[in-house]
Amino acid sequence: MKTGGILRHILMLVLATGLMGCELLAPPVTAPPLPPVEEPEPPVGPVVTAPSQASRDLTTYYKRLQNDLLNQGLLRGDGGGADTPFTDTQLARNFVRIALFNEYRDDSDFQRPQATVSKLRRWTGPIRMSVEFGDTVPLAQRDLDLASVSAYAARLSRTTGVPITITDRNPNYRVLFLGEDDRRAYGPRLRELIPNISDGTLRTFVNLPRDQLCVVIGTFAPGRSNYTKAVAMIRAEHPNLMRSACIHEELAQGMGLANDSPGARPSIFNDDEEFALLTTHDELLLRMLYDPRLQTGMEPAVAAPIARQIARDYLATGAS
Repeated sequence: MKTGGILRHILMLVLATGLMGCELLAPPVTAPPLPPVEEPEPPVGPVVTAPSQASRDLTTYYKRLQNDLLNQGLLRGDGGGADTPFTDTQLARNFVRIALFNEYRDDSDFQRPQATVSKLRRWTGPIRMSVEFGDTVPLAQRDLDLASVSAYAARLSRTTGVPITITDRNPNYRVLFLGEDDRRAYGPRLRELIPNISDGTLRTFVNLPRDQLCVVIGTFAPGRSNYTKAVAMIRAEHPNLMRSACIHEELAQGMGLANDSPGARPSIFNDDEEFALLTTHDELLLRMLYDPRLQTGMEPAVAAPIARQIARDYLATGAS
């Protein structure tokens, strides 16, 4: 249709020229200037920087450490089995030792474990968990870590009944994957996240010895026993299994199982490294911690007999 209209317009101009006996020159048509073409801004993605030699050396060290532990039959991921039975008495005793004691003092430098008696501590509101990365963490590894934390957070939520969402909006539980270079520069940021952090804790976080594989810091309102914030740090230099082990232990400890016990088995809350991943025994500990028969802030003398009854109930019904 548009083509026909143009032809008719041309024919009319020809006829008008013949009638008037003179040449009609149409004024030149000038197109308006085109706006300048703006080059699109290149997409801004996460920054990735090369790790230092110190960080690369740690990567080598942790790979060898993982292989050594595996060769010893450690870092199990089977959750426990016929070779690791436990009774309700053992479960209750392990709960008291792990949930009602702290592995370190609140102002600890994380250099020397020092178990101290604690009231029952746990979250009393929803957890908004963010997963954050240092600049030296490769992009592909970030995707894997985010998926691992998301899946494990869902498991913790199912086990405890605490709503846990992965979000960057006003998080109250931050999971950090930091390389050696990232962590050494993280002090000012950590002070922003936890303004009342002790100088000793902050100093040790920045200068973490290599035998400290990962760490979690929980905070409370003055005089209260419910968590308000937590920050877990996992070394970016870890190989996959040790990385998963840190995710499992630190995030669970950040739920309120703050101590380790050499008598706990099968358990990740034991420094013998026999188990890398959360066990059926540990899931029961988490369920006990958030059982409504226990109350946040309970003294150990009050909580212990209730824990014994809960343990009997769970094992009698085959809870898992």
